[in-house]
Amino acid sequence: MPDDQPLPLLDRLSALLGPRGILTDPADLEPHLADWRLLYRGRTPCVLRPANTAELAEAVKLCAAAGVPLVPQGGNTSMVGGGVPDEGGRQVVVSLARLNRVRDIDPLDMTMTAEAGVVLKAAQDVAAEAGCLFPLSLGAEGTATIGGVLSTNAGGNTTVRYGNARELMLGLEVVLPDGQIWNGLRRLRKDNTGYALRHLFVGAEGTLGFITAAVLRLYARPKESEVALCAMRDEETALALFRRFRDRDETAVRAFEYMSGTGVGFYARLIEGGSVPLSTPAEHYVLVDLASTRPDAGLRPLLEAVLEEALEAGEVLDAAIGESEAQRAAIWRIREEHPEAQKREGASVKNDVSVPVSRTPELIRRASEACRRLIPGVRPVPFGHMGDGNIHMNLQQPEGMDPAAFLARSHDIMETVNEIVRDLGGSFSAEHGIGRLKTDMMEGWRGGPELAVMQRIKRAIDPQGLMNPGKVLP
Repeated sequence: MPDDQPLPLLDRLSALLGPRGILTDPADLEPHLADWRLLYRGRTPCVLRPANTAELAEAVKLCAAAGVPLVPQGGNTSMVGGGVPDEGGRQVVVSLARLNRVRDIDPLDMTMTAEAGVVLKAAQDVAAEAGCLFPLSLGAEGTATIGGVLSTNAGGNTTVRYGNARELMLGLEVVLPDGQIWNGLRRLRKDNTGYALRHLFVGAEGTLGFITAAVLRLYARPKESEVALCAMRDEETALALFRRFRDRDETAVRAFEYMSGTGVGFYARLIEGGSVPLSTPAEHYVLVDLASTRPDAGLRPLLEAVLEEALEAGEVLDAAIGESEAQRAAIWRIREEHPEAQKREGASVKNDVSVPVSRTPELIRRASEACRRLIPGVRPVPFGHMGDGNIHMNLQQPEGMDPAAFLARSHDIMETVNEIVRDLGGSFSAEHGIGRLKTDMMEGWRGGPELAVMQRIKRAIDPQGLMNPGKVLP
C-alpha cells in the first residue's frame, strides 16, 4: 500500500474478505494489471475478490472512508481499457469473479437472476438447460461476465433481433459508492415508478456503482435455423441483401454480419484450421443467420429464394449454406475470429462506430478511402453488425511498417474515421464503451448540456469520485 494510505486498511480488508478474498502477491496481481489489447498497464496495491454482495458492500465502505479509488473488473475483455487501474498505484482493483451464482431461473416468467461474475457462456448454458435462450452473443462470451456486459451495454451479434444488453435487463442489484446496496432485482415488464434507476448503471462502466446481480430476459429457443456465407459484389449490395431478407421476413433475421475480403483473408491465413467454403476470394462478404421458434418456419426455402433473387440480380457472387450444426459453426467462426486474426497480423487501430443502417456502405467506403490517403499502404479491415449499423472500422498497419510507429498515428486515424461518422450522423462509440481510450472525445461529441448532465449525475452519486476514476468522463 502506498505511504499515503493507512496500513490498517489493508489489514481490515484482509480480515473482512479472508485469504481467498484479497490478492497482494505480485504474481497474483499480474493478470489484473493490463487490458486485453495491451493498450494500458497499471499498478494496484491489491485485488479484492469478495464472495458475495454483502462483502463487497463492506469493502466499499472501508475504501470510501479511506478515500481509496476502486476499479471494477469482470472478464477483463474491455476493448477501451475500462477495467484496469492507472499507473499511480493507488487504485484498488475489485474482481467480481467470485460472485458467480445463477440465483434463480423461471422458464414461465422467462427470467434469470444472475450475479455479476457469471460468465456469459455459462449464462447461455443455464438458460439452455431450462429450455430457454439468453440471446446476448459476442466473441468474448467465454470470458466476458454478466456484470461487464451490462456495465458496457454490450451489443454483439444478435442486436438486430434482440437488442443490446440494456434491452435484456429487467432489474439490477448495485453496490453504491458509499457501500449501500440498492436492490432493484425486479422481474417486471412494466414498472413505471419514477426514474428508471437501473438504466443509469447499464453502460456507466462502473463509474456510478458496481453491478452485483441482474434480472435478465430470456426467450424461447429457436427450433429452426439457417446460416449462409455470401460473397458480395460491393458494400451496397451487402446492404441490399439485408433489405431483401428484412422485407421477406423481418422476424427471421437473427444476425447479419459484414466482413471485408482482407479480414477473411487474415482468418484463412492466420487461424488454425481456418477455411472459407467458397471457391473464389471476394472483396466483400456477409454472414446471414436466420432463426425461428416455429418448427415449420420454412427458413431454408426462404434463404434459398432470397439468395437466388440476389444471384440473378448480380448482387451475390457466390454463397455457401451450412448443412449441419458443425458447418454453421464453422461459418460463424470466420466472423468470430476476426479480432484474433488481426492481433496475429500485427498492430491495428480499432474504431467501434455506428451510423444509421442505410449509411453503412458509405461509411465503409469513405472511411477506407480516407485512411488510405492518410497512411499509404494501410489495410482497412471493416467488419461487424451491418444489420444494426455498427461497423468495426479497423485499420491494419501497412506491411513492413513498424507497429509502434503505426500505433502512434492512432489519434489521427480515429479522427479521420470519426469525421466521416459525424458527417453521417453516427456515434464514435457503438458497443465497446468509452473506458479510458475515448474520454478525450466526449467533449467534442457530447459537450454542452448532455455532458454537463452526466457530470452532475456523477457528482451526485459518487461525490468523492472513487468509482472507476478516469473512465467515461473527461
